[in-house]
Amino acid sequence: MSQSLADMERLGSPVEQTESSRRAGRGRELLVSFREALAELSQHKLRTLLTLLGMIFGVGAVIAMLNIGKGAEQEALRMIETMGLNNLIVQSPELEKEELYEQRKQSAGLSLRDGEAALATLGFVEAFAAQKSLETYSVFSEYGKSEAAATGVSPGYFRMSPFQLSEGRLIIDQDEQQLAQVAVLGESVARQLFPSQPVLGERIKVNHLWFTVVGVLDSPFVDGAEFEGVRLGAEQNQIFIPFATAMQRFPHPLLAAEVSELKFQLAEGTDANEAARAITHLLNRRHNNVKDFTMVVPAALMAQKMETQTIFNIVMSCVAGISLLVGGIGIMNIMLATVLERTREIGLLRAVGATQRDIRTQYLVESFTIAILGGLLGILFGVLLSEAIALYAGWAVSWSLQAILLSFSVCALIGLVFGVYPAIKASKLNPIDALQSD
Repeated sequence: MSQSLADMERLGSPVEQTESSRRAGRGRELLVSFREALAELSQHKLRTLLTLLGMIFGVGAVIAMLNIGKGAEQEALRMIETMGLNNLIVQSPELEKEELYEQRKQSAGLSLRDGEAALATLGFVEAFAAQKSLETYSVFSEYGKSEAAATGVSPGYFRMSPFQLSEGRLIIDQDEQQLAQVAVLGESVARQLFPSQPVLGERIKVNHLWFTVVGVLDSPFVDGAEFEGVRLGAEQNQIFIPFATAMQRFPHPLLAAEVSELKFQLAEGTDANEAARAITHLLNRRHNNVKDFTMVVPAALMAQKMETQTIFNIVMSCVAGISLLVGGIGIMNIMLATVLERTREIGLLRAVGATQRDIRTQYLVESFTIAILGGLLGILFGVLLSEAIALYAGWAVSWSLQAILLSFSVCALIGLVFGVYPAIKASKLNPIDALQSD
């Protein structure tokens, strides 16, 4: 008795067995329907291919667009790191001599005292760094020469910019205090001055002064790269020396500002736009409201970039969606043509016992199969298109599983939606009229 009960529990109730049998039967029916759909489509290869093209191009366009958009977003994030998302940058603009002369009547331009004043009076400013661009007419070493420009920077400049060192060290406070003649080279400069040679400890001559190389930067960007109009990657072609050394040992144009650029580090959680307005107000007061500086807000540039990218994604998604919509219309068109071609077959199926549901299922599966095939080929096309665009245009591409799943799901959904009307029309054909049709 107990054994019989155990067997019954293991086998389940008759209702459960019937339900599982029904599910298995439906699964087998769907599998058979898929096979029949593939066989039917294979009989009209050219027509099927033309129908698939709309889905292929639509899915491929969505994938390529989202992959390129994601790559651009990651590239922008990487670029913004070189400026520092939590920094503000104040620069001295390049002006004509006459305009510069008029400005100097009221303002001496950017100076270290501006940075010190901001640090002393504005609580959200945690640190600042200064940069001075130098007129460089001669750079060479024992092994080569370069057209690089020399720049004086305070030690905090490197702490506020996440530059990576390939070897050596950066400029430190002791170099600044001792007016040390040491230099940190950009990657391109190092290759030009020391091709296939050790760099650290070697000497280079900048204009009339000799400097000892103590470090080499490793920049992730090519020279000339830009982010929202701000040039990046210039450090590859620069020679960095201590700011104090640059001010004391190099001549400067009479009207030039003491500082070419000030970089302010903001406290965590500070609103960059509010901070920019406060610093601008402070500098305007110190410079007698003379507009002899420009403000760069990396956080605002990033927000602008993301907004532009969002608009780009929306527009391109609409274009790709139209392509998918056209593909869906193509599926409906081919399915309606199939219904007309196979009217007698539908009548015969109804005559031997097929229900309206069976007919609807058969045609829905067929339209869904077309969409699935189009989606799979579209994924392949999207991958190839992304690689081709990246290779030809030099754009960054980042693969997005979300983009692939989204485009494939939309494609499958369109296949089902546009297959509903032909399936209903086929299922509602009168069996007698269908058998008598030519």
